[in-house]
Amino acid sequence: MRELSGIFLVGLCLGAIGAVVVTASHGTSATPRPVAVAEAVTTTPEPPATPSETPSATPSATPPPAPGPPVKAAVDAEDLDRLVAGGQLGAVVFDRQRGAATVSVHADRGYTSASLVKLLIALSALEQHGPVAQVQQMLSRSDDALASRFWTDYGGPSIVTHWVTKLKLTGTRPPEDPGKWGDTRITAKDVVRIYQYVLGHAPGAVLTALRGATERGADGFRQYFGIPDAAGGRPWAVKQGWSCCNPERTLHTSGVVGEGDRYIVVVLTEFPSEVGYATGSKRVTDVVAALLG
Repeated sequence: MRELSGIFLVGLCLGAIGAVVVTASHGTSATPRPVAVAEAVTTTPEPPATPSETPSATPSATPPPAPGPPVKAAVDAEDLDRLVAGGQLGAVVFDRQRGAATVSVHADRGYTSASLVKLLIALSALEQHGPVAQVQQMLSRSDDALASRFWTDYGGPSIVTHWVTKLKLTGTRPPEDPGKWGDTRITAKDVVRIYQYVLGHAPGAVLTALRGATERGADGFRQYFGIPDAAGGRPWAVKQGWSCCNPERTLHTSGVVGEGDRYIVVVLTEFPSEVGYATGSKRVTDVVAALLG
């Protein structure tokens, strides 16, 4: 069994361990469900704010919910690895109520970003007063043409290095070919930090776009695998990523789940190219379902 990173919450509720129940809907109501967690947790401080660099769009800082009881351990690294048989994953569930990761599996393993780098492209475009509606379209429909235009207009690889420095990202780096934004390298731990910044300091335009993610991307790909398919009636906001073949098939799901955007969920995966998108998408959904309980 592979070790999970982090340490269990020390000093919190040494008595009975309760289950956290997150109820809500992304359009429908559902029976409340607990969120499953691994035994180890890792504290991740919030990225620093830079008020002078915040775009002029209306900000949407989502305050963390009030503290709650610990959650029962229910998933480990070996469980998750089995769900992506033949592939690799990096997964983090960050509980904003506790200020710590409740699941951290291969969190520092590097992956090709595919469309997840659009989060950084969007932040740079908005920081430089770019067109809000088109930035939202780039995110919600995962529009590659808009991403390529904004990548060129707002700094190219320096977009990545800017946010690496600002958010103190440790495993993110620009693509080797400066024109291929989708080849940016990322880790699950770094993507969590990006979401922390978005939730705390970024304009409401970003979260509005992620809450309005369309079922089909601009290229026709179904982007409701992972978090949307596994959320079970909980509210969600997502940015997805997919690509092939470099040489692997990449499928990423990332976003926030639950009332008050309580959980940041990031699952990054790579599969051999012979594993089709349908199969890979189902495996990613199975991983998220295991994480959410």
